[in-house]
Amino acid sequence: MERWSELELHGWGRYPRLRSACTRPERVSEVHAALADRGADPLLAHGLGRSYGDAALLEGGKVVLTRRLDRMLDFDPATGWVRCEAGVSIEDLVNTFLPRGFFPPVVPGTQFVTLGGAIANDIHGKNHHVDGTFCDHIRRVELLTAAGAVVVCDADHEPELFWATVGGLGLTGLILSCELKLVPVAGPLIEMESVRVENLDHFFAVSAESAAFTHTVSWIDCVARGKSMGRGIFMRGRHAAAGAQASPGVLGGVIDAVSPLMQVPMDAPNWLMNKLTMRLFNEAYYRKQPHGTTAQISHYAPFFFPLDFVRDWNRVYGDRGLLQYQLVVPPDPQHRAIRQVLEAITETGMGSFLAVIKEFGDRAHPGLSFPQPGVTLALDFPNHGRPLLDLLDRLDRVVLDAGGRVYLGKDARLSRAAFEQMYPDLDRWRGVRDRWDPQHVFQSSLGRRLGLSGVRR
Repeated sequence: MERWSELELHGWGRYPRLRSACTRPERVSEVHAALADRGADPLLAHGLGRSYGDAALLEGGKVVLTRRLDRMLDFDPATGWVRCEAGVSIEDLVNTFLPRGFFPPVVPGTQFVTLGGAIANDIHGKNHHVDGTFCDHIRRVELLTAAGAVVVCDADHEPELFWATVGGLGLTGLILSCELKLVPVAGPLIEMESVRVENLDHFFAVSAESAAFTHTVSWIDCVARGKSMGRGIFMRGRHAAAGAQASPGVLGGVIDAVSPLMQVPMDAPNWLMNKLTMRLFNEAYYRKQPHGTTAQISHYAPFFFPLDFVRDWNRVYGDRGLLQYQLVVPPDPQHRAIRQVLEAITETGMGSFLAVIKEFGDRAHPGLSFPQPGVTLALDFPNHGRPLLDLLDRLDRVVLDAGGRVYLGKDARLSRAAFEQMYPDLDRWRGVRDRWDPQHVFQSSLGRRLGLSGVRR
């Protein structure tokens, strides 16, 4: 095991940036050694750093960097079950098993996520309404607990610990491995349609008529006002059947989906992200989609992971970083909360360049898991400091009044009071965690901020 070295770490939002003593184990035995060698310091796992805020950060503590724990341990081609160490990424799975006719059952908007991080954040994708979350497709999670024991848990074995670990942000133990059920696919192509939606009501109408598609999501122009509020481009797709051919002029099977086509070589100036450039970008992006519906057969990468083609795209936001705000609110025929959120954003002029909206399905998990039935909206904001924090506090109140919640894996500033109202299963989660980690060995900066770890009630 590498000895502890102090490093500055940050999430994908590059805010905040915190220092921790870090180690990079390459074997599971070295993870055990790190737990034993922590002294009196708290511990946390950190994968590929795609949580946006401070969920995978621990200032002043010790951090286990898990990326080198990347072995695939077993695979059953008859069933699709694969057993992997926690540092294996979605990218690793796709590169290894897509040529064999298998694909991960649920993927987020980037392939650069470890399986440990996927469990800790209970990630969701464009197909939640059909297939639920990532953790609906796993079993036999091996967890190194605070006592130094390895406990195997899933929905049937130690279920309370399992559901506390699902979405538990690494605060129940160090995830060592899991088994994941891959789904059979005919190849790398996606049959997809894009629909230009004129406003929020049109979005919900198109979403309602898209049940035949397993994957749906929509980019939304959060700058548009009045009758155009909520306009955007709705995308729906499904894995293409055997024999399908890529449409002319789109990225086909010859592309190396892992190698980005572009890279942001340095931090952009902070003034680049302003009201004018945001309005121009949103207008141009919306107009690129013609009226009506367009259909094509595309390579999976631009459909599932469009931003992965631009390496280090978060640097476009400058050295001040960005804050992502993702909410979910329960179903409402009038969609009042979503309208209030969009109205608040347009009033301040602090819109989002990258905003997506979709409807979740009925599946929800206990504990700290984010998805619940309703509508989710994700927004990327340049870090404007206090004015932005004030806006997000305002959005919190809208979400709370609607009975919704904020995604902790994207958060960097939520208050403890708001958090405790958003997650009603919190006390039960704390009870399970305290049974397995009574001394709060596993902590994070987010956990401290929200009273989840390192804080006694």
